[in-house]
Amino acid sequence: MSFMYNPFPFDDWKPVNRPKIDENAAKTLVRGGVKVAAFLAGKAKGGSVIGIDGYTAADFDQTVNLLAQQLHVKGFKTRLVNFRSAYKSKEELWDLVDSKLSWDRSEDPTLLFGWVYKGGYEGLLVPEKLKAMKWEVQQAHNTGDDNTVTVIYGHGCLIKELRNLYDIKVYLDVTPKESILRIRRGRYVNLGMTEPLTTPLIIRRCYYCDFEVAVELRKELLAKAGNVDYYVENDRPDDAKLLPFSSLEEVTSALASYPFRCKPVYLEGVWGGTYMKKLRGLPQEMRNAAWVFDLIPMEVSVLVEVGSAVMEIPFSTFFMKEGNKVLGPKVVEKFGGYFPIRFNWDDSYHSTGNMSIQCHSGSAWNKKHYNEFGRQDESYYVVVTGHEAKTFIGFRDDADIPEFFRAIEAADTEHKPVDYMKYVSYEESKPGLQVMLPAGTIHSSGRNQVILEIGSLTIGSYTYKMYDYLRLDFDGKQRPIHTKLGEENVNQERRTSVIHDPASKDYIVQKPRLAAEGEGWQEYIVGENEQLYFSLRRLEFEKTCTQKTDGKFCVLTLVDGEKIRVRSKSCPERFYDADFMDLVVVPADLGEYEIINLGAEPVRVHKTLLRPGYEDVEL
Repeated sequence: MSFMYNPFPFDDWKPVNRPKIDENAAKTLVRGGVKVAAFLAGKAKGGSVIGIDGYTAADFDQTVNLLAQQLHVKGFKTRLVNFRSAYKSKEELWDLVDSKLSWDRSEDPTLLFGWVYKGGYEGLLVPEKLKAMKWEVQQAHNTGDDNTVTVIYGHGCLIKELRNLYDIKVYLDVTPKESILRIRRGRYVNLGMTEPLTTPLIIRRCYYCDFEVAVELRKELLAKAGNVDYYVENDRPDDAKLLPFSSLEEVTSALASYPFRCKPVYLEGVWGGTYMKKLRGLPQEMRNAAWVFDLIPMEVSVLVEVGSAVMEIPFSTFFMKEGNKVLGPKVVEKFGGYFPIRFNWDDSYHSTGNMSIQCHSGSAWNKKHYNEFGRQDESYYVVVTGHEAKTFIGFRDDADIPEFFRAIEAADTEHKPVDYMKYVSYEESKPGLQVMLPAGTIHSSGRNQVILEIGSLTIGSYTYKMYDYLRLDFDGKQRPIHTKLGEENVNQERRTSVIHDPASKDYIVQKPRLAAEGEGWQEYIVGENEQLYFSLRRLEFEKTCTQKTDGKFCVLTLVDGEKIRVRSKSCPERFYDADFMDLVVVPADLGEYEIINLGAEPVRVHKTLLRPGYEDVEL
């Protein structure tokens, strides 16, 4: 389930990556909506057919209108064909997609959940209409009209069956944040629909269908040269940036050779705090920054300096191109082409309350009920705390769990408050506390802290709120509760004594243990469990710390200290400078690297990597 229903419309331009880009490739970048249109028009000839596809909510109208204008300037007539006409009817699409979504408000009060559609664009199209469109394109070629250019545009028009019919193939890419914002601005109607649903239902249908098919086609198009000719950054159509496919490959390949950071996305929440807002200099009009998505792979983007311009590329686009360099081929295969770990900050510092008490579902449940690829495991690493901060995890040893279920049901249906402290165990939070949260663990981040949340695949991320303190959301409505789903998925055996017991497979609140050391540095395991495929470490040093990737990626976070530099030992020009609470991805291909303390005080760096034996963990 997607995290990003309502991102704050703010762009953080600080984390620009500056890999060395071949000058000739950088010179091929075309910038500006009109200039991009003029460039494409200049590539057309009489009788040409141009195909323009794009990610969900791509702005086809402005792109196509500008292109038509520029073609007219060059003396061509333009024939525009909207690919939307090839889709099945609303009723047929309902049977195919919507009928498999959740419509039971007793289980799913805000209709969040559903079944992932896996049939590609092809399954959404009418075969006869597709055949007729294919014939039209062939006719455009056969007539050889030297005065007309045909432009076919819309989601799915570059599917394999039509791809070789185009003379020029263009892909308009959009970041996930901008895609959601366009939906909220009323600038998108779901695939095959003629009128919009309500915003939440549009977003849900996007998650289970529109995003799914768009990601799969984009992956196919970017897999090799010839599938697409020109890649266009479409987040800001007036300032669109075009790269030929070969130049895009140069840019992504260069970035994958460096330590790099992603562009964060910020979201408000009713339990949100103030720490990250101040640290990152976020706009005053933001109520808070409850969530900071520093590296949610399917939600963030990367900023890359290309010549005098900065391109914004969805992280998932970059990763589709460079997954083998970033992770290594075996890891890419294991995780189905997805980046396997996600990172975000949860900020409840000086907030009004705790995060909801919740749990997540496991692999079997997600596959059976949602057609998802994997499960959601999480972990919390505490970085900043205020007075009386707590991290809730597991049930108390003396908890009457059936009574707890009755109490949260009454809270949901009769609005009766629950003395949740009678049932849910907690840890006194302090910087450095690491807890692991395998699927099914009841948990919550308490008020007055900032935690680094590290979890498994972004997909399969289903949260069941079991108690939310009778709190209202920003719209004045009571927040959705999933008591039935929570009861069916929570692990009742994870109690205080069990989660602290080194002999238990549910030993998930652990004491740090030394794993390695070198001159002036130590590496501690702060969390490792056979149910989770990632290992959580902490590096401690004063000046420098030398590490090796050994063909495996890792993610570093400065959790204590002012500033560090992460750089390759063999190619020291390949580096990234990270401030306090920045996350840096170290690609598998980087080899030996060093972390240099650029501040005066000793530093602690959190390190996340795949643990030994990750290959055997069920997703």
